[in-house]
Amino acid sequence: MRTRINIIFVLFLAACTVAPAETLHLKNGRTIWADSVHENGNRVEYEVGENTFAIPKSLVDRIDTGGAPPEYSTATGSSKSTPDIAMPSTELRIANDVYSRVLHDGKVDDEALAKLERENTPDTAAAGYFLAGRNELEKGNIIVAKGYYEKAIRLQPENGILLSHYTVVLLRTGATREALMSAEHAVRVAPDSPDAYAVLGAAQSASDRTADAIRSWKRSLALRADPGVERLLAKAQKDAAAEESFSENQSSHFTLRFEGKQTSEGLRRSILATLESQYDELAQTLGASPRDTITVILYTNQAFFDVTQAPSWTGALNDGKLRIPVSGLDSLTPELAHVLKHELAHSFITYISHGRCPQWLHEGIAQMIEPRSLNRHGRELAQLFQVQRALPYNMLEGGFMSLSSAEATVAYDESLAAVLYMQDTYGMSDVQRILQRLGEGSSPEAALRATIHTGYRELESEVGKYLATKYGT
Repeated sequence: MRTRINIIFVLFLAACTVAPAETLHLKNGRTIWADSVHENGNRVEYEVGENTFAIPKSLVDRIDTGGAPPEYSTATGSSKSTPDIAMPSTELRIANDVYSRVLHDGKVDDEALAKLERENTPDTAAAGYFLAGRNELEKGNIIVAKGYYEKAIRLQPENGILLSHYTVVLLRTGATREALMSAEHAVRVAPDSPDAYAVLGAAQSASDRTADAIRSWKRSLALRADPGVERLLAKAQKDAAAEESFSENQSSHFTLRFEGKQTSEGLRRSILATLESQYDELAQTLGASPRDTITVILYTNQAFFDVTQAPSWTGALNDGKLRIPVSGLDSLTPELAHVLKHELAHSFITYISHGRCPQWLHEGIAQMIEPRSLNRHGRELAQLFQVQRALPYNMLEGGFMSLSSAEATVAYDESLAAVLYMQDTYGMSDVQRILQRLGEGSSPEAALRATIHTGYRELESEVGKYLATKYGT
C-alpha cells in the first residue's frame, strides 16, 4: 500500500511512567503481551520467550499485570492473496491417548506418529498427523504444518474435515490452485458441511471467481450462521456491485478491469504494458514470480474508498488484487507508474513469503523497488532513532491501516530505512533469503538472525547508525 499524501514528519515526544508488568497498552491502541517488563532509561524493555525488545516510554499508555495473549496469527502485509478466512470450527475427534503420545510439552513426537501409522490404524494415525499439523500451525510453522496435514489426508483422502482444514493452510501459503481443488473435493465428500462451503468460497475468491464465492458463502450461511463468513460475503457483494458494469483486458500476467467511461483505451494499454515490463524486472530482482494471473482494478476515487474502506491517506491497495484509483488521468504519469510498481511488488513479496512477510518488510521492499528515497525525511528520521523514540520494528509487523496519517508516515519511512540498510550492507540476495525463510515458516526475527545475524534490537541500532552516517546527525 502506498500513502497518497505527503505530511509533516512527527516525532513522538510525550512522557509517561511505567512499572514492571505483563501487558503493555500503547497510545496508538495496540497491545503487547510480554513475559516480563522493566525500565531502562527512557525505554521500556520486555521479554517474549528468549527474545528481548525495547520501545520508548513515550509510546506507552499503561502497563497491566496479567491478561491472555491472542492466538498466533501470521502477518500478511498489505498484500493478501486470500480472504481472511478462519480455520474451520469443526475438528477431528482425537482420543486422549493420541494427545499424550503425539505431543510432549508442545512438541511433536515424530517417532510416535510413525508408530501410529505402522499400527495400521489409518483413522488414528490421521488424527495424530492432524493434531501435529494444528500444533505447528498455532506456532506459526505453516510449512511444517502443511506437511503433517498432507500425511493425514494421504491416510484419509475422503475426510471432509481434513480437506477443509488443509484448504485453509494451502490458501495461507499462496497455493491458490491447489486450494481450489482441495475445497471442491471437500464439498463433494461433505455436501452438508458449512465449513466446506466457507473454505470453497475463500478459494474461489482467491481465484478471482467472486460470483462463485458469493454462492458458496450463501450456502455456508444457509447451513450455519457465522459472522466471519457474513463479513466475507458482504465484502464480495460490494466488490461485485462495484464491478458489475466493468469490462476486461488481458495480458500475459494480468487481468485489467475498468469502467469503460472512466479510462481511455490508450491509458489501459499503457498500464498493461508497464505492468508486464515491471513484472519481468521484479522477477529478476526478487528471484521468483507469482504463478497465478494478477487482477488489476481501476476505480474512480470515490469507488476506490467505497470498496476498500481504506483510510484517507491511502493511494492504492493490494489485497490480492491491485486496486488503483485513476480519476482524472488520461495517460500514464510517472507517479502512476511508481504506484503500479509498488503494489505489484507486494504481490511478489506475498508469493515468495507465503503471506508471512511482516508489514515493515513488505512496505520497505515495495518502496525500495518503487523506487523511493528518504531524502525528504532522512534527517528527522535519524534524529528519531538517535533519541531512541523510533517505532520498534516488532510493533510494525501487523498492518498499517489503523495508523493515523502521521504515524503511517513514520512507519513507512522506518520500513524503507531498514530495507535500504540491509540492501546497502548485505545485498539484495540476503533480502531475498529473508523472504524465502519467512516462506519456509521462520518468524521474522528468526529469519533476520539466520540471514544477516541480527535481531530486532540490533537491527534498530544498526539502522540508527546507518541513518546518522547518511544524513549527518
